Amino acid sequence: METQRVTAKRSLTEETEKLLNRQIVMEGGSSAAYLSMASWCEMMGYENSAEFLYMHSEEERMHMLKLFHYINDAGGHALQPEIKNIKHNYGSLREVFEDVLAHEIEVTNSINELVNHCYGIKDFTTMNFLNWYVEEQREEETLARRAVELFDLIGEDGVGLWTIDKEILNLGKAAAADADQQA
Repeated sequence: METQRVTAKRSLTEETEKLLNRQIVMEGGSSAAYLSMASWCEMMGYENSAEFLYMHSEEERMHMLKLFHYINDAGGHALQPEIKNIKHNYGSLREVFEDVLAHEIEVTNSINELVNHCYGIKDFTTMNFLNWYVEEQREEETLARRAVELFDLIGEDGVGLWTIDKEILNLGKAAAADADQQA
């Protein structure tokens, strides 16, 4: 039996709902990508980076669920994303974190487009909801950028990769502690 929407109970436009569901796909893809990266790191012996990425995968899933609840609470219909094209193999630990940074920049751009859409149609409620994502993306980009910088600062020779692996988890723990203090 097909369910019909009650449009009188909606506060989202169909276009905004579509864009929020597109963001769900991005957040779900982030979670899946970081899970795959974590598995590769664990397989390669980068235990600390694996732990960092497993935690990050869970965080991205939480971001996705937050969007789910917002859409449904606003009278829309959040859709489970189909996740495709997840990369499973990497040439180096550096490549993993360069991909993390590139992906976080892509997510930031998507959030900015969504906020711009909401501003344009004067959907200030959704725009206000998205402000959390704007701030979160600044933090996530900074964290990813710092992880990539470790490769240049420490170098990969000798115990360099071992040290980088250790420091990546430290970056993650410090970011989590900062987030806890701000909450």
